[in-house]
Amino acid sequence: MSADSIPEEGEEALTPRNNPDLFGHEKAESVLHGAWESGHLHHAWLITGPMGIGKATLAHRFARFLLSQGAAHEAKGGGDLFAGDPDCDPGGAPVAGVLHTDPGSRIFGRVAAGGHADLLTVTRSIDPKSKKLRGEIVVDDVRGIGGFLHMTAAEGGFRVVVIDAGDEMNRNAANALLKSLEEPPANTVILLVSHTPGRLLPTIRSRCRELRLAPLGEADFAAVLTRVTALVEPGLEQPERDELFRLSGGSPGKALRLADEGGLELYHQVLELLSTLVPGQAGRRTGADSAALHALADRVAGKKGEAAYHTLVDLLGSWVSRLIRLGAGGGAVGGAGPEEAPLMRRFLAAASLDQWLEVWDNQQALFAQTDGLNLDRRQAILNAFFNLEKTVRA
Repeated sequence: MSADSIPEEGEEALTPRNNPDLFGHEKAESVLHGAWESGHLHHAWLITGPMGIGKATLAHRFARFLLSQGAAHEAKGGGDLFAGDPDCDPGGAPVAGVLHTDPGSRIFGRVAAGGHADLLTVTRSIDPKSKKLRGEIVVDDVRGIGGFLHMTAAEGGFRVVVIDAGDEMNRNAANALLKSLEEPPANTVILLVSHTPGRLLPTIRSRCRELRLAPLGEADFAAVLTRVTALVEPGLEQPERDELFRLSGGSPGKALRLADEGGLELYHQVLELLSTLVPGQAGRRTGADSAALHALADRVAGKKGEAAYHTLVDLLGSWVSRLIRLGAGGGAVGGAGPEEAPLMRRFLAAASLDQWLEVWDNQQALFAQTDGLNLDRRQAILNAFFNLEKTVRA
């Protein structure tokens, strides 16, 4: 996001559909632009990668670009649909990336407001009974895609569907989407965002061209955080930003959630607790700090603790994942921070890599079951730490 595009107080928050800028994904932009320029654009794209790195932002950026071609075509009274990008300087060079659309243009404003007739965005909807956001994309959310794609484009160009995120579709919704992927009309594009493409139906994946996005490098991550934190987290110091980069794995979206939900404080509480589970330098094992562990578990209980629970689950999962990577790397730190690397080596000395892989699998199953069956979150956190301690003592 550019400095002059940061909303003032009271303005709409930055979202993928109103974000004019994208950092660190120039190669992916070039792939999409090259496919469009060839005149043989694939009708369905699966945009994959970790959560919070800009996949939905890229999808809306490409949607705006495609819709701007239709607008340019209409403005010229017909002619070549694949004429040059209207958002170029007089020399023909892109203003800010090959898929850039001027934030002051009508196309940008209509997409940002959700009012473009040739764009359909599919996300989780509000349940009319509970008046709350559904936990998944249901068949009613997807059913309208087929009819939308078969309508004539209002502005003579493409009709575009953005699904954010495909992982959230239930089985019926996925089957409904499959029908639209099998027989796509001309000049239609479906952009399917996915954090975990392995959860999608193989038949959906086979009908899409995958475009994989990597986590941001440190420079691009810093650029995003510098611009966005001026709005949402102005108090972040450089050491905190460095820690967020490591904990988030290069995902600005994840980093901002961690900052907003007290993730750094939680992380240091987790480190303190983990340090009590293994022998220190003197070889003495103290065992879990029961009072501190129960205080942490109490923090995630009830409705008010839901956000803290998901942050804590994420921190625990990523910590064990970094532990395993450290063990597999033959001593290379590979993502472990200066505080946690010595602690991780103590864990690796206490149990084998295979045992820690089993812990990670069990931990993922525990948290998935807790979410799926709406079990006691407090007990899930206690069990996760008990399992870690049990592995160390074994």
